[in-house]
Amino acid sequence: MNTKNIVIFIDADACPVKDEILKVSYRHKLKVYMVSNQWLRMEVGALVEKIVVSEGADEADDWIAEHIDETGICITSDIPLAKRCLDAGGIALGPTGKVFSRENIGMALAMRELNQHLRETGESKGHNPSFTKADRSQFLQALETAIQNLIHNR
Repeated sequence: MNTKNIVIFIDADACPVKDEILKVSYRHKLKVYMVSNQWLRMEVGALVEKIVVSEGADEADDWIAEHIDETGICITSDIPLAKRCLDAGGIALGPTGKVFSRENIGMALAMRELNQHLRETGESKGHNPSFTKADRSQFLQALETAIQNLIHNR
């Protein structure tokens, strides 16, 4: 596959690795859709398109899920969105470098449900670990691997 066919979709509202994604996309000359519920004040290059969807819990997710295909890589912390992207044939990565796959998405969804239940019953405060330099590095490696896999294996 030619890199011109690869597209990156960013679930951008709370994404901590937007700058890293842009650096990688510029290096490979990849099209990027930065999808959010609000206008993001950041400079982007010619290959980046900011998509602002209407307010609503799943509006950005719906836009990404409707546009991704087997040439797409989605960056998201949203596990249900990751599943929708996998179902459409795309690749889904978390901002810490977690690669979602058909083999692990069921467990990720189950853990999400369990954690939500624990928060609702007061058993858990729901604190997420802080984002580290190691997470950022692992993400960059996972993104580069996903791009190379699309170029060479699909």
